[in-house]
Amino acid sequence: SASLASLTRESGPKVVRGDPAEKKADGSTTPAYAHGQHQSIFSPALGAVSDSSLKFTHVLYNLSPAELYEQAIKYEKGSFITSNGALATLSGAKTGRAPRDKRVVRDSTTEDELWWGKGSPNIEMDEHTFMVNRERAVDYLNSLEKVFVNDQFLNWDPENRIKVRIVSARAYHSLFMHNMCIRPTPEELESFGTPDFTICNAGQFPCNRYTHYMTSSTSVDLNLSRREMVILGTQYAGEMKKGLFSVMHYLMPKRRILSLHSGCNMGKDGDVALFFGLSGTGKTTLSTDHNRYLIGDDEHCWTETGVSNIEVLENVVFDEHTREVDYSDKSVTENTRAAYPIEFIPNAKIPCVGPHPKNVILLACDAFGVLPPVSKLNLAQTMYHFISGYTALVAGTEDGIKEPTATFSACFGAAFIMLHPTKYAAMLAEKMKRQGATGWLVNTGWSGGSYGVGNRIKLAYTRKIIDAIHSGSLLEANYKKTDIFGFEIPTEIEGIPSEILDPVNSWSDKKAHKETLLKLGGLFKKNFETFANHKIGVDGKLTEEILAAGPIF
Repeated sequence: SASLASLTRESGPKVVRGDPAEKKADGSTTPAYAHGQHQSIFSPALGAVSDSSLKFTHVLYNLSPAELYEQAIKYEKGSFITSNGALATLSGAKTGRAPRDKRVVRDSTTEDELWWGKGSPNIEMDEHTFMVNRERAVDYLNSLEKVFVNDQFLNWDPENRIKVRIVSARAYHSLFMHNMCIRPTPEELESFGTPDFTICNAGQFPCNRYTHYMTSSTSVDLNLSRREMVILGTQYAGEMKKGLFSVMHYLMPKRRILSLHSGCNMGKDGDVALFFGLSGTGKTTLSTDHNRYLIGDDEHCWTETGVSNIEVLENVVFDEHTREVDYSDKSVTENTRAAYPIEFIPNAKIPCVGPHPKNVILLACDAFGVLPPVSKLNLAQTMYHFISGYTALVAGTEDGIKEPTATFSACFGAAFIMLHPTKYAAMLAEKMKRQGATGWLVNTGWSGGSYGVGNRIKLAYTRKIIDAIHSGSLLEANYKKTDIFGFEIPTEIEGIPSEILDPVNSWSDKKAHKETLLKLGGLFKKNFETFANHKIGVDGKLTEEILAAGPIF
């Protein structure tokens, strides 16, 4: 940073590789190297890595999980080894993402490209304010005795791989990204070079609340021109992962590649299914199927050749003596998380790539209880519900949410997308049409009444529905059309009570059902007003078809 450069009289950084705690008999530091790496590997540095000419900052570069465990247990309070060998830790005051504190630099590069205004997750900041926060983050990291640096890749498709560098102050953050991103070989590290994107995670240090554009002591700032991200005031590890996902949502469409907030798996016959949905709707649960190969559970790209995957126990409570985790304990947060390398899944597909999807499944956690457990969608309906992104915010996924609340999130991931939703929708429509993929809407929420009256649809029933989609048998079922939304719903599915397939049958109060259905239809219409005037596709005809695919009453 410029501030620290002035302290060193522009002499530049002083970097020592390795753990400062490991010293030789003569008192000199012994650099620590990750397993299988060579001493000739370049040690990356920040713009200035010491806060005075007399102080060294130790860079712990691409440490192995074992080394990161040691660092966490030795130096990070609140870190423990659980009975199954996982590292349990705490993320501090923030136990979920803070979308209201996310900022994106609005400049000549992003002015016309990004989605700004009503409904957009992109809250603007200027270049100067970003540099103020960047300076603050870098100064904090440089004041520490050591920092962790990860050089890794995003995207399993080698032709569209992105090089990322993550600089952080906590071993658990380094371990989290070690698990989440693709780990380079020693040979790939030798030629890693300059990263395409860099994260400076100074989450233990707050931003200045009196800085322009700041609304709290937390700020997650994205500068697409500089290809940098700065984190202040939150130690929640998910901010790094979702920050990189936002970057992919910006970079990939430039290459005519569709970035997706979805799960993905593949059957033994090579049939691929995508699962769209927000956190808590069942992406991970339903895409992780022991009868199918897992490609990924959260973030993917759909290219001209097929799909590829883009991409710690946190805030859990455990017994003081046995170290057994109590997953039912929500005293820290409902949003407990585990991160593990995909290789730990016995039926994972490595490398995480697959052919074109056969089925596109939109998951919705319907808190109103009026959406059918499964509906077959035509292309226009698929686009309408993809752009709408209806679901319910589930407890703990974001700060302040204690019970399910109906919401709309464009493309089932508005918090992460960078371009206007219709641009992603047009790409999805083109790919589905070209590949002949079928769209489905699956409700993993309530049946027999709204939240508080009805019951959550049994997971066993949802799995049978998904199995019928995968096998192709659901395409052969008999269908009938519903009122208002005009869904095609099956009249029977083997192993599932027929009465729940049409929501009106499971409601005892038919009048209340009709009123609730009309209420939800009205919410859909009101939400879609934001997108009604945007041209979708080359000739704009798709816009008219999509508008006609919404609720009619």
